[in-house]
Amino acid sequence: MDVQEFKKSPFNLTDLDLKWVNDTFLKLSEEEKIGQLFFLVSYRKDDDFFTHITNDLHIGGMMCRTMPTKEVVHTVKNLQKQSKIPLFIAANLEAGGNGIISEGTKVGSEMAIAATNDYNMAGKLAKVCAEEGQAVGANFAFAPVCDIDYNFRNPITNTRTFGSNVENVIGCSLSYLNVMNEHNMLSSIKHFPGDGVDERDQHLLTSINSLSCEEWDNTYGRVYKTLIEAGAKAVMVGHIALPSYEKYFNSTINDEDIMPASLSKNLLQRLLREKLNFNGLILTDATTMTGFNVAMPRDLAVPLAIENGCDMFLFTKNLEEDYFYMLEGYRKGILTKERLDEAVLRILATKASIGLHKNNNIPSTRHANQVIGAKCYKEIAFDVADKSITLVKNLDNLIPIDKTKIKSILVYELESGANALGYGRENNVADKLIRLLEEEGFNVTKFIPGDRYEGKQSKFKDMVESYDLMLYVANLATKSNQTTVRIEWTNPMGINCPIYIKSVPTVFLSLENPYHLLDVPRIRTFINAYSCNEYTLKLFVDKILGRSEFKGVSPVDPFCGKWDTRL
Repeated sequence: MDVQEFKKSPFNLTDLDLKWVNDTFLKLSEEEKIGQLFFLVSYRKDDDFFTHITNDLHIGGMMCRTMPTKEVVHTVKNLQKQSKIPLFIAANLEAGGNGIISEGTKVGSEMAIAATNDYNMAGKLAKVCAEEGQAVGANFAFAPVCDIDYNFRNPITNTRTFGSNVENVIGCSLSYLNVMNEHNMLSSIKHFPGDGVDERDQHLLTSINSLSCEEWDNTYGRVYKTLIEAGAKAVMVGHIALPSYEKYFNSTINDEDIMPASLSKNLLQRLLREKLNFNGLILTDATTMTGFNVAMPRDLAVPLAIENGCDMFLFTKNLEEDYFYMLEGYRKGILTKERLDEAVLRILATKASIGLHKNNNIPSTRHANQVIGAKCYKEIAFDVADKSITLVKNLDNLIPIDKTKIKSILVYELESGANALGYGRENNVADKLIRLLEEEGFNVTKFIPGDRYEGKQSKFKDMVESYDLMLYVANLATKSNQTTVRIEWTNPMGINCPIYIKSVPTVFLSLENPYHLLDVPRIRTFINAYSCNEYTLKLFVDKILGRSEFKGVSPVDPFCGKWDTRL
């Protein structure tokens, strides 16, 4: 390809930048070019592994899962010092610096940001993500998630999105992207061509965006077009099929030949490159997902992901084997020299666009400790929690709670395991909330099932006379590899279901999932928090007691389109 293209958006390289790209490219061996295509993942410091992937495989990037500050700094320092070409260092910086650092600030989920009804909050989220991330050597945010949460049953999008309103998704995503660009940090908009229509999970199968071409153009297409025109430098491609556009570009294609976007020349070259005019870096989503692997044999899928239009290959199923598949695919002509060279040049140009060739990319623990968890970041997290908590239903005007009438509270705890990203979710929230309520003078009991056999359970009369309020606390995050995340009630017959709602005032607080009314439709007082940072529970108490107003505006339909959820 003509490297003069890199003088254009989104790279905007100078002649000196171009010289570095050219000079570096010309020095690369065949094996080193292949290595640049790989974007691996690290969960812990492993010096032997780092030496192997930099010195032997010459990888192009590393994503860091959440680790303690000292460990992230060690990892990045080791990698950058040994790498011949500066590495991309990425993380899922979707909710705050906690996406890469255990001690990082959790600002709030994207849906919590949207619920503040202030697009600028997404920019403030990006500021925390960029500054805490850069403090430990990150230069690439796998964010924002610009999917649209059209299907409340989708197990992945949910609170990771800015909601179901296209304007909100565009406004928040644009605000996030602009601040990332101001910080000279890469931002990967994801997951093209768009998740949130299907109720299934691309981790487990090739999911489907079933919108027509016109519907897609007016929704996801608008989102991507706006962000591309605003200077997005990277797009992450999902293992999501878009049949309407596949058939638009090839009217004779058989259904069985429709590929996930990560392997589709129609979607990568014709839709993303040509129709949307994207000139930046394209990378696959994690290729360990089933949605990628069921499309074709792995030995073909690995090289074809690059040949058909992606520039980088995210993660590996087996590192040595996948590297071999890529190299062998190149030598067999499955991956052409033209596409390999184009991909490597785009990788180098993207690195030059954020000055990796000119910067000292080695972080220090001392500097990181000065930045991470700064007061200004905590103020942003507080602001997000304060402005996002949403009073969805207050049909009996129970809120604010009258402390002269309500003395005794029974708390029902609904918890689950870690969320899709493996970080950021508060544990034991019910116990923390109980302590806060006790500090307010309430007599609080945590529900513990007794004898569960029919005929042996608590007397209805005793329960009604013992408690003035029943409070459900749900901390059930959606997550990959679990096809549904619904409330799982205790046997027999849902012994902890809200059966006293006609006799005892009942409040339901959802901390992680805005759609729980589907399972508790007749609860008359319902509150969504969308995520839980260190301020959420205290602010919740302040709000139900009337010391702080509810300011959140729901970014989705919490009633799930059902009539009975409004009762």
